[in-house]
Amino acid sequence: MITKQIIHLEEIQNLIAANPAVLVYFNTQSCSVGEAFLPKVEELVLSSFPKIKMFTVDLNTSPEIAAFFNAFVEPTILVFYDGKETVRKSRNIGVYELKEAVERPYKLIFE
Repeated sequence: MITKQIIHLEEIQNLIAANPAVLVYFNTQSCSVGEAFLPKVEELVLSSFPKIKMFTVDLNTSPEIAAFFNAFVEPTILVFYDGKETVRKSRNIGVYELKEAVERPYKLIFE
């Protein structure tokens, strides 16, 4: 899965408004932890939450998006359901912890 990188604030706002579920992954190319964790998050979304649209934002390339969403540490993961931020995880994130946080609202909306 190759996740699309977003560089414009308006674009991510439109995607969040247009999709019932969106995961935004904030990181930088210089963060080895964020780069190593990204494929695990992509696999989790692909295998367990296929109706979630996933996008990445590079904090160095798009500081206005980071400022808008108050995402200043890497990695930061935001999950939006029906345009509302429902899950926020930053820094020390485990795949199991992320799955549990995303699963309950996902089931309520899609099952």
